[in-house]
Amino acid sequence: AQQVVESGGGSVQAGGSLRLSCSISGLTFADYNLGWFRQSPGKERDGVAYIHWSGGQTQYSDSVKGRFTISRDNSKNTLYLQMSRLKPEDTAKYYCAADRTWAKLLTRPTYRGQGTQVTVSS
Repeated sequence: AQQVVESGGGSVQAGGSLRLSCSISGLTFADYNLGWFRQSPGKERDGVAYIHWSGGQTQYSDSVKGRFTISRDNSKNTLYLQMSRLKPEDTAKYYCAADRTWAKLLTRPTYRGQGTQVTVSS
């Protein structure tokens, strides 16, 4: 069975950094487009960052561009999100997702984890 497990969340002060990791098993990792989403209570889920299966294309939301970096290590079946210059508005539960199709990744990814909480205090 496929498993998607996020880790690395926590509490940090504004201006700080965190690195999230997402371990994916049960599928051919290198074949999948991957992404990070986030959701706060009472708000819709937002796409944060995406990376093509080849690693050659990335996409970021305007709110995190220049501060967050998405990367993948196919040898470890792991996706990362390096978050820098964190702001209180980055507080949310962060989810990792995977899909073979880029368009589906951005809208309704086939696989998604349970999330990891990130809290940024001012």
